[in-house]
Amino acid sequence: MNMEYLKIAEEKVPNTQVLVNLISYRTRHLNSGARPMVKKDHGEMDNHDIVLKEIAEGLLTAEMNNEIVSTEKSDLDFDASILI
Repeated sequence: MNMEYLKIAEEKVPNTQVLVNLISYRTRHLNSGARPMVKKDHGEMDNHDIVLKEIAEGLLTAEMNNEIVSTEKSDLDFDASILI
């Protein structure tokens, strides 16, 4: 794994769990035959490094939705907020 690309990717996607999922998701696409968005640095560059390079160059990003959806029912006899 290219540590330089990893360091840049960690700066672009600071949440480690999101970064791991993004790398895993895109690597599966590449393994299934998807075309990479960047050129290989060398012939033996594996798909994980390609994904890290895509993230480092800003071609692959992750977006998180932090909106909390509140579902309140007025017919309950207790505070429904504890269910969320």
